[in-house]
Amino acid sequence: MSNDVVCEAESCDSASRRFAASIQYDGAAYHGWQSQRSGIASVQLHVESALSRVANHDVAVVCAGRTDSGVHASHQVIHFDSPAERTARGWTFGANANLPDDIAFNWVVEADPGFHARFSATYRRYRYVILNQATRPAILPRGVTWNYRPLDEEKMAAAAQALVGEHDFSSYRAVGCQAKSPVRTISQLRVDRFGSLIVIDVQANAFLHHMVRNIAGVLMAIGCGKEPVSWAQEVLEHRDRARGGVTAPPYGLYFVDVGYPQDFALPRPDPMGPMFLSALLG
Repeated sequence: MSNDVVCEAESCDSASRRFAASIQYDGAAYHGWQSQRSGIASVQLHVESALSRVANHDVAVVCAGRTDSGVHASHQVIHFDSPAERTARGWTFGANANLPDDIAFNWVVEADPGFHARFSATYRRYRYVILNQATRPAILPRGVTWNYRPLDEEKMAAAAQALVGEHDFSSYRAVGCQAKSPVRTISQLRVDRFGSLIVIDVQANAFLHHMVRNIAGVLMAIGCGKEPVSWAQEVLEHRDRARGGVTAPPYGLYFVDVGYPQDFALPRPDPMGPMFLSALLG
Protein backbone atom coordinates (compact mmCIF):
# COMPACT_ATOMS: atom_id res chain seq x y z
CA MET A 1 0.00 0.00 0.00
CA SER A 2 1.35 3.40 -0.89
CA ASN A 3 1.98 6.02 1.79
CA ASP A 4 -0.70 8.20 0.21
CA VAL A 5 -3.33 5.50 0.68
CA VAL A 6 -2.25 4.83 4.26
CA CYS A 7 -2.47 8.53 5.10
CA GLU A 8 -5.90 8.76 3.53
CA ALA A 9 -7.13 5.78 5.54
CA GLU A 10 -5.70 7.06 8.80
CA SER A 11 -6.80 10.69 8.59
CA CYS A 12 -10.35 11.83 9.07
CA ASP A 13 -12.12 15.12 9.57
CA SER A 14 -14.08 15.93 12.71
CA ALA A 15 -17.30 14.52 11.23
CA SER A 16 -15.81 11.12 10.40
CA ARG A 17 -16.07 8.04 12.54
CA ARG A 18 -13.84 4.98 12.63
CA PHE A 19 -15.23 1.57 11.75
CA ALA A 20 -13.79 -1.92 12.16
CA ALA A 21 -14.82 -4.83 9.98
CA SER A 22 -14.15 -8.54 9.51
CA ILE A 23 -13.86 -9.97 6.00
CA GLN A 24 -13.57 -13.44 4.55
CA TYR A 25 -12.30 -14.23 1.08
CA ASP A 26 -11.12 -16.96 -1.25
CA GLY A 27 -7.79 -15.66 -2.49
CA ALA A 28 -7.39 -18.01 -5.45
CA ALA A 29 -8.42 -15.41 -8.04
CA TYR A 30 -6.44 -12.51 -6.56
CA HIS A 31 -2.84 -11.29 -6.51
CA GLY A 32 -3.01 -10.92 -2.76
CA TRP A 33 -4.76 -8.45 -0.46
CA GLN A 34 -2.91 -5.28 -1.39
CA SER A 35 -4.00 -2.99 -4.22
CA GLN A 36 -1.42 -2.96 -6.98
CA ARG A 37 -0.99 -1.40 -10.40
CA SER A 38 -4.06 -0.87 -12.56
CA GLY A 39 -5.63 -4.02 -13.92
CA ILE A 40 -4.23 -6.38 -11.26
CA ALA A 41 -6.98 -8.06 -9.24
CA SER A 42 -6.67 -7.59 -5.46
CA VAL A 43 -9.00 -8.09 -2.52
CA GLN A 44 -8.39 -4.56 -1.21
CA LEU A 45 -9.48 -3.02 -4.51
CA HIS A 46 -12.86 -4.76 -4.37
CA VAL A 47 -13.39 -4.00 -0.68
CA GLU A 48 -12.66 -0.30 -1.08
CA SER A 49 -14.89 -0.08 -4.14
CA ALA A 50 -17.80 -1.76 -2.31
CA LEU A 51 -17.47 0.45 0.78
CA SER A 52 -17.19 3.56 -1.40
CA ARG A 53 -20.51 2.72 -3.04
CA VAL A 54 -22.20 2.32 0.34
CA ALA A 55 -20.63 5.49 1.78
CA ASN A 56 -21.13 7.54 -1.40
CA HIS A 57 -17.53 8.77 -1.12
CA ASP A 58 -14.07 7.27 -1.62
CA VAL A 59 -13.11 4.93 1.21
CA ALA A 60 -9.61 3.61 1.90
CA VAL A 61 -8.96 0.71 4.27
CA VAL A 62 -6.11 -0.60 6.43
CA CYS A 63 -5.87 -4.35 7.14
CA ALA A 64 -4.45 -6.38 10.03
CA GLY A 65 -2.16 -8.44 7.84
CA ARG A 66 -1.60 -8.42 4.09
CA THR A 67 -2.02 -11.85 2.50
CA ASP A 68 -0.15 -13.11 -0.58
CA SER A 69 -1.49 -14.21 -3.94
CA GLY A 70 -3.71 -17.28 -3.57
CA VAL A 71 -3.97 -17.02 0.25
CA HIS A 72 -7.41 -17.02 1.88
CA ALA A 73 -8.93 -15.42 4.98
CA SER A 74 -11.87 -16.27 7.22
CA HIS A 75 -11.32 -13.30 9.59
CA GLN A 76 -9.31 -10.48 8.08
CA VAL A 77 -9.81 -7.31 10.12
CA ILE A 78 -9.77 -3.83 8.58
CA HIS A 79 -10.55 -0.28 9.65
CA PHE A 80 -11.86 2.66 7.65
CA ASP A 81 -13.16 6.17 8.31
CA SER A 82 -16.41 7.70 7.09
CA PRO A 83 -18.87 10.46 8.04
CA ALA A 84 -21.69 8.51 6.35
CA GLU A 85 -24.67 7.63 8.55
CA ARG A 86 -25.15 3.90 8.07
CA THR A 87 -26.16 1.14 10.46
CA ALA A 88 -23.85 -1.80 11.07
CA ARG A 89 -26.27 -3.92 9.04
CA GLY A 90 -26.31 -1.30 6.29
CA TRP A 91 -22.53 -1.30 5.99
CA THR A 92 -22.29 -5.11 6.08
CA PHE A 93 -25.08 -6.04 3.68
CA GLY A 94 -24.56 -3.00 1.47
CA ALA A 95 -20.90 -3.87 0.96
CA ASN A 96 -21.69 -7.54 0.36
CA ALA A 97 -24.19 -6.58 -2.35
CA ASN A 98 -21.35 -4.88 -4.21
CA LEU A 99 -18.71 -7.59 -3.81
CA PRO A 100 -17.92 -10.66 -5.94
CA ASP A 101 -19.02 -14.02 -4.58
CA ASP A 102 -15.56 -14.89 -3.26
CA ILE A 103 -15.33 -11.89 -0.88
CA ALA A 104 -17.77 -11.14 1.96
CA PHE A 105 -18.01 -9.02 5.10
CA ASN A 106 -18.67 -10.94 8.33
CA TRP A 107 -19.54 -7.77 10.28
CA VAL A 108 -18.94 -4.03 10.56
CA VAL A 109 -18.97 -2.11 13.88
CA GLU A 110 -18.16 1.42 14.93
CA ALA A 111 -14.78 1.39 16.66
CA ASP A 112 -12.84 3.51 19.10
CA PRO A 113 -11.17 6.43 17.24
CA GLY A 114 -7.80 5.10 18.39
CA PHE A 115 -8.33 1.63 16.92
CA HIS A 116 -5.88 0.61 14.18
CA ALA A 117 -6.34 -2.72 12.41
CA ARG A 118 -2.60 -3.24 12.04
CA PHE A 119 -0.88 -1.43 14.89
CA SER A 120 -3.44 -2.30 17.60
CA ALA A 121 -3.10 -6.03 16.90
CA THR A 122 -1.38 -8.18 19.52
CA TYR A 123 -1.20 -11.39 17.47
CA ARG A 124 -2.12 -12.95 14.13
CA ARG A 125 -3.09 -16.55 13.49
CA TYR A 126 -2.99 -18.74 10.40
CA ARG A 127 -4.09 -22.27 9.59
CA TYR A 128 -2.46 -24.26 6.80
CA VAL A 129 -4.62 -27.14 5.55
CA ILE A 130 -3.01 -30.14 3.85
CA LEU A 131 -5.01 -32.86 2.09
CA ASN A 132 -2.85 -35.93 2.58
CA GLN A 133 -4.07 -38.64 0.23
CA ALA A 134 -2.91 -40.45 -2.90
CA THR A 135 -5.27 -38.79 -5.36
CA ARG A 136 -5.65 -35.09 -6.14
CA PRO A 137 -8.85 -33.31 -5.03
CA ALA A 138 -11.52 -32.12 -7.45
CA ILE A 139 -13.44 -30.31 -4.68
CA LEU A 140 -11.69 -27.28 -3.15
CA PRO A 141 -8.57 -27.77 -5.29
CA ARG A 142 -7.43 -24.26 -4.32
CA GLY A 143 -8.79 -24.53 -0.77
CA VAL A 144 -6.24 -27.09 0.41
CA THR A 145 -2.69 -28.04 -0.43
CA TRP A 146 -2.49 -31.59 -1.75
CA ASN A 147 0.41 -33.81 -0.70
CA TYR A 148 0.27 -37.39 -2.01
CA ARG A 149 3.17 -38.65 0.11
CA PRO A 150 2.14 -40.20 3.45
CA LEU A 151 2.93 -37.64 6.16
CA ASP A 152 3.74 -38.43 9.79
CA GLU A 153 1.96 -35.66 11.68
CA GLU A 154 3.58 -36.66 14.98
CA LYS A 155 7.06 -36.02 13.59
CA MET A 156 5.84 -32.74 12.12
CA ALA A 157 4.40 -31.69 15.49
CA ALA A 158 7.60 -32.60 17.32
CA ALA A 159 9.74 -30.65 14.82
CA ALA A 160 7.45 -27.62 15.05
CA GLN A 161 8.16 -27.09 18.74
CA ALA A 162 11.68 -25.88 17.93
CA LEU A 163 10.11 -22.82 16.30
CA VAL A 164 7.97 -21.77 19.27
CA GLY A 165 9.23 -18.68 21.08
CA GLU A 166 11.19 -15.62 19.98
CA HIS A 167 13.66 -16.36 17.18
CA ASP A 168 15.46 -14.93 14.18
CA PHE A 169 13.39 -16.39 11.33
CA SER A 170 15.71 -15.34 8.49
CA SER A 171 15.69 -18.92 7.14
CA TYR A 172 11.90 -18.92 7.08
CA ARG A 173 11.22 -15.66 5.27
CA ALA A 174 11.18 -14.84 1.56
CA VAL A 175 14.38 -13.55 0.01
CA GLY A 176 12.58 -10.35 -0.93
CA CYS A 177 10.99 -9.82 2.51
CA GLN A 178 11.14 -6.11 3.37
CA ALA A 179 10.63 -6.39 7.15
CA LYS A 180 13.30 -4.46 9.06
CA SER A 181 13.81 -7.26 11.58
CA PRO A 182 13.61 -11.05 11.07
CA VAL A 183 12.78 -11.60 14.76
CA ARG A 184 9.28 -12.82 15.50
CA THR A 185 7.61 -14.59 18.44
CA ILE A 186 5.52 -17.70 17.80
CA SER A 187 3.22 -18.35 20.76
CA GLN A 188 1.53 -21.46 19.36
CA LEU A 189 2.38 -23.98 16.65
CA ARG A 190 0.28 -27.14 16.45
CA VAL A 191 0.06 -29.94 13.89
CA ASP A 192 -3.04 -32.14 14.02
CA ARG A 193 -4.54 -34.78 11.75
CA PHE A 194 -8.27 -35.20 11.09
CA GLY A 195 -8.64 -38.15 8.75
CA SER A 196 -6.94 -37.17 5.49
CA LEU A 197 -6.58 -33.52 6.59
CA ILE A 198 -3.50 -32.23 8.41
CA VAL A 199 -3.79 -28.74 9.92
CA ILE A 200 -0.80 -26.59 10.86
CA ASP A 201 -2.08 -23.93 13.28
CA VAL A 202 0.34 -21.10 14.04
CA GLN A 203 -0.03 -17.92 16.08
CA ALA A 204 2.58 -15.16 16.37
CA ASN A 205 2.90 -11.49 17.18
CA ALA A 206 3.50 -10.91 13.45
CA PHE A 207 4.68 -12.84 10.40
CA LEU A 208 7.37 -12.37 7.78
CA HIS A 209 6.77 -12.70 4.05
CA HIS A 210 6.17 -16.39 3.21
CA MET A 211 6.96 -17.35 6.82
CA VAL A 212 4.03 -19.75 7.29
CA ARG A 213 4.44 -21.30 3.85
CA ASN A 214 8.15 -21.86 4.49
CA ILE A 215 7.39 -23.45 7.85
CA ALA A 216 4.84 -25.71 6.15
CA GLY A 217 7.39 -26.68 3.49
CA VAL A 218 9.95 -27.69 6.12
CA LEU A 219 7.41 -29.63 8.18
CA MET A 220 6.10 -31.53 5.14
CA ALA A 221 9.67 -32.51 4.19
CA ILE A 222 10.07 -33.89 7.72
CA GLY A 223 6.65 -35.55 7.67
CA CYS A 224 7.38 -37.54 4.51
CA GLY A 225 10.74 -38.74 5.87
CA LYS A 226 12.93 -36.70 3.52
CA GLU A 227 14.47 -34.85 6.48
CA PRO A 228 14.88 -35.69 10.20
CA VAL A 229 12.85 -34.08 13.00
CA SER A 230 15.90 -32.00 13.95
CA TRP A 231 15.93 -30.28 10.55
CA ALA A 232 13.38 -27.60 11.53
CA GLN A 233 15.76 -26.33 14.21
CA GLU A 234 18.81 -26.71 11.97
CA VAL A 235 17.16 -24.53 9.32
CA LEU A 236 16.28 -21.95 11.99
CA GLU A 237 19.87 -21.82 13.24
CA HIS A 238 21.32 -21.27 9.75
CA ARG A 239 19.59 -17.87 9.54
CA ASP A 240 19.92 -18.20 5.77
CA ARG A 241 16.96 -18.61 3.42
CA ALA A 242 19.17 -20.47 0.94
CA ARG A 243 19.54 -23.24 3.55
CA GLY A 244 15.78 -23.54 4.06
CA GLY A 245 13.19 -25.78 2.47
CA VAL A 246 10.77 -25.40 -0.41
CA THR A 247 8.06 -22.75 -0.05
CA ALA A 248 4.73 -24.57 0.23
CA PRO A 249 1.86 -23.57 -2.12
CA PRO A 250 -0.48 -20.77 -0.96
CA TYR A 251 -3.76 -22.57 -1.52
CA GLY A 252 -4.15 -24.23 1.88
CA LEU A 253 -3.28 -21.10 3.87
CA TYR A 254 -5.95 -19.17 5.78
CA PHE A 255 -5.71 -16.00 7.87
CA VAL A 256 -8.10 -17.02 10.66
CA ASP A 257 -7.71 -14.68 13.63
CA VAL A 258 -6.20 -11.45 14.91
CA GLY A 259 -6.13 -10.39 18.54
CA TYR A 260 -6.78 -6.95 20.01
CA PRO A 261 -6.93 -5.56 23.57
CA GLN A 262 -10.30 -6.25 25.19
CA ASP A 263 -10.94 -2.53 25.56
CA PHE A 264 -11.79 -2.36 21.85
CA ALA A 265 -14.60 -4.93 22.39
CA LEU A 266 -14.53 -6.28 18.84
CA PRO A 267 -16.53 -9.41 17.92
CA ARG A 268 -14.52 -12.64 17.96
CA PRO A 269 -14.67 -15.29 15.21
CA ASP A 270 -16.96 -18.12 16.30
CA PRO A 271 -16.22 -20.69 15.09
CA MET A 272 -12.65 -20.17 13.97
CA GLY A 273 -12.22 -20.65 10.22
CA PRO A 274 -12.06 -21.93 7.66
CA MET A 275 -15.66 -22.99 7.88
CA PHE A 276 -15.19 -26.53 6.55
CA LEU A 277 -12.95 -27.27 9.56
CA SER A 278 -15.31 -25.90 12.21
CA ALA A 279 -16.85 -29.28 13.08
CA LEU A 280 -13.35 -30.76 13.51
CA LEU A 281 -11.56 -27.97 15.33
CA GLY A 282 -14.32 -26.21 17.22
